[in-house]
Amino acid sequence: MSKDEKKLDAKGSSRRKFLKSSGMAVGGIAVGGAIGGLLSMNDKGEQPTPDTATEDTQPAQQHDQALEYFTNGADFDLLGHATERIFPEDENGPGAIGLGVPYYIDHQLAGKWGINAKDYRQGPFFDGKTDLGGEVRLGREQEQPNLGYQSQLKYHQIYDLGIEAIENHSQATFNEGFTALDGEQQDEVLVALENDEVDIPGIKSSFFFNILRQSTLEGAYADPLYGGNKDMQGWKMKEYPGVQLSYTPEQVESKEFIEINPSSLHTTFNT
Repeated sequence: MSKDEKKLDAKGSSRRKFLKSSGMAVGGIAVGGAIGGLLSMNDKGEQPTPDTATEDTQPAQQHDQALEYFTNGADFDLLGHATERIFPEDENGPGAIGLGVPYYIDHQLAGKWGINAKDYRQGPFFDGKTDLGGEVRLGREQEQPNLGYQSQLKYHQIYDLGIEAIENHSQATFNEGFTALDGEQQDEVLVALENDEVDIPGIKSSFFFNILRQSTLEGAYADPLYGGNKDMQGWKMKEYPGVQLSYTPEQVESKEFIEINPSSLHTTFNT
C-alpha cells in the first residue's frame, strides 16, 4: 500500500467499511481532537528548556491549538469523533483527531468562512424543482454548479444544526449519544447523514455531510498555521514538501522522486 493512495479493504476495519459503503475514497487521516497544549518531558519528568531540548523532546510545531468558536465541549467532542470516522488513524499515520482537524474546523467557523463572507447569499434560492442541467454538488438542492451556494443558512449555523441532528439521531436510533456509540454504530449514523435520512431543519443532511467531509480533508492537509495538519504529519504521509522558498535545478530536473522534509509557513518565515 503506497503512502499516496490508501485503498480501502472491504474486509478491514469497520471504519473502512463505512468509507466504502458511503462511496468515499478518503485517506487514513484522523480528525484533530483536544490534543494541543501538552509538552514533552524528559526522563526526570521535567519540561525540556530550549537549550536542552532534542529532536525527540522538542514539542511538535503547532501554533494554533485553541478553541475560537465552540463553547460547548460536548459539541466539539462529537465533531472530533465524527471527523475521526471520516479520516481514521491507520498504519500510515494519525487520523483526524491526531492531526488537529477539529481545531481547523473550529477556527474556520469562527472566521469569515463561518459567516459566508465571500458568498453571494441573496434570494431567490433554487428549490431543486427545476431541471437546470448539470450535476448537483454539495448536497441535493443546496448547491448547483452554475448557481453556487443555495441556502439562507451560514456555515456556522449549518454546523450547529448538523451536530445537534447527529446527536438526536443517535439518541433516537441507539438510545445513546454519538460519542458513546461504538465505531460501527457511528458509521451507521454518518451513512444515514449522507443518505438524507437525518432530519436537519432547512437543509438536506447530505449537504452537511459533504461540508463536514470537505472540512475534514482540508484540516488534514492545510498548513499547520490554520490549526490542523499537526506537525505537518498530513504532508509527511503524502511526501508533500509544503512551503519551500525555492528548489535547486537538480531537484527540478531530476527524473527520480526526491524526498524533501516539509516546511510550514511558520517554519519558513520565522526561522
